[in-house]
Amino acid sequence: MIALGCDHGGLALKRHVMEYLDARGLAYHDFGCYTNESCDYPDFGRAAAEAVASGECDRGIVVCTTGIGISIAANKVKGIRCALCSEPLSAEMTRRHNDANMLAMGGGMIGNNMADRILDAFLNTEFEGGRHQRRVDKIEG
Repeated sequence: MIALGCDHGGLALKRHVMEYLDARGLAYHDFGCYTNESCDYPDFGRAAAEAVASGECDRGIVVCTTGIGISIAANKVKGIRCALCSEPLSAEMTRRHNDANMLAMGGGMIGNNMADRILDAFLNTEFEGGRHQRRVDKIEG
């Protein structure tokens, strides 16, 4: 199960992410927002992050206009490693080396085609473990 969250600036891209997940038969829980009305990204980023941290969801994807604010909000939740990615290599490497459990993207920064490539990398790349596990353990402290 994948946790989703966005603010009004990320709503269009989140809807595209939902179509992407539906096409691949991947289950998700949408924690909002649901309209274009101005809202506060920390509310939705935190809700998605808490679902991942609790184990209710395996991973999370959050979107705001830049991806910056919502990634900061998600990372405030203990146990979350949310990476803001604007291209697929970063998404691949954050899974390989950081075991990122959440992905943030900027709805005003990237288009749907780039988002698809980022999602492919994030969802299909496994954590390498090994020396990287030691580093992740230090992050978790």
